[in-house]
Amino acid sequence: MSLLRGSRATPVTRPIPVRGVSRIIPVGLAKRSLDLMLALTGMVLAAPVLLAIYLWIRLTSPGPGLFRQVRLGADQREFVMFKFRTMRTDADPAVHQEYIARMAAGQVEKVDGLYKLHRDPRITSAGRFLRKTSIDELPQLLNVLRGEMSLVGPRPVLPFEAELFPDWAADRFEVKPGLTGLWQVSGRNRLTMTEGLRYDLEYVANRSVRMDLLIILKTIPAVLGGAR
Repeated sequence: MSLLRGSRATPVTRPIPVRGVSRIIPVGLAKRSLDLMLALTGMVLAAPVLLAIYLWIRLTSPGPGLFRQVRLGADQREFVMFKFRTMRTDADPAVHQEYIARMAAGQVEKVDGLYKLHRDPRITSAGRFLRKTSIDELPQLLNVLRGEMSLVGPRPVLPFEAELFPDWAADRFEVKPGLTGLWQVSGRNRLTMTEGLRYDLEYVANRSVRMDLLIILKTIPAVLGGAR
């Protein structure tokens, strides 16, 4: 269910009226201030856990602890996104690309209620846990501090994925990508690509600090519950 009352996951073409703090402080400035405050606090508090996870990955599978990948941000500008490595270093990216292409074409069916690769052999033992709990995304706090991402927004996509999106989804690139977003708290891998893109557009049209805080609060139980 969307955070917006009465929403049916369809694109919203007119922003809602600006209320509260957004009347005094521009949404962009308020969002950036919130991003810096929460991301810096999160990095400091989670530092021991992040170090432990990094060492766990290094000790349980050959390769680096961090994974770097080029993604698209606002205005489709490329940037290097950070994640904890969850796959073998020899993992073939063509497997994921083929799956996404079939999903965009509506040729993928749910497995155990989810749209995702089932029993992906490329994922490491540590990676399965990190992905289930979304802990693999935590290094993106660094991307938030660098200004390449926001805490809340459409998820950053690979360049080839953007080429598969329909033309009506172009507005999703008007804002910075986020660690979490309306798509993620409204169904995540239970949604088709079309449904998810509509949630992205709904967020872009109605974004506010209040909405960001609501999405962050809804993300916490989703992560604790291991929702994918």
